[in-house]
Amino acid sequence: MTRRRRPGDDTGQATVELALALPAVLLALLAVVQAGLVVADHVGTVHVAREAARAVAVDGRPGVAQAAVADAGGEGCSTAVSRPAEVGATLTVTVTCPSRTEVPLVGALVADVAVRGQASMRVER
Repeated sequence: MTRRRRPGDDTGQATVELALALPAVLLALLAVVQAGLVVADHVGTVHVAREAARAVAVDGRPGVAQAAVADAGGEGCSTAVSRPAEVGATLTVTVTCPSRTEVPLVGALVADVAVRGQASMRVER
């Protein structure tokens, strides 16, 4: 014996709607997680640039910025330094680091990005 459906009987409708909407919701959630990881990498890059600028401000020898970047955890980062010779002038350090997009599903859809941090300080020596 089969059960007859009455008009307005929506048995199973919620399950079908969940099955259709859940993949899109999960993909959006993973995209938000990936964006958060890129922002965290940007904050880290700004920190590394600030550390390098401080090192260059007190010690103007070549290679100081790269050493400070390595010490601060900037593996694979490139550094550009603009340091005037006179004491009291403002120097600028720009650090560019790769940010890998490795979150499942979303990482394959979004290419790796390069985050850039810049810091300026007064030359002390």
